[in-house]
Amino acid sequence: MFFKETNMQVYSCDPHSPWQRGTNENSNRLIRDFFPKQTDFSTFSSKEMKHVQKLLNEKPGKTLDWSTLKEKFKEKSC
Repeated sequence: MFFKETNMQVYSCDPHSPWQRGTNENSNRLIRDFFPKQTDFSTFSSKEMKHVQKLLNEKPGKTLDWSTLKEKFKEKSC
């Protein structure tokens, strides 16, 4: 199971309760800045998708004490 292999806590939210998963909702909003609803992702190249991924992973976040996802991941990986 994921939590055993990664030693990370897992939290399950109640259905139709977006306030329980604020970080996820914020991430979705950031993705929607690049790709509006009903976007056909098959029209984007892998290079374009990786560019957006890089921008989002290297964006500092308040919940990460103004670190980036990339920096926090490196911290946890060491």
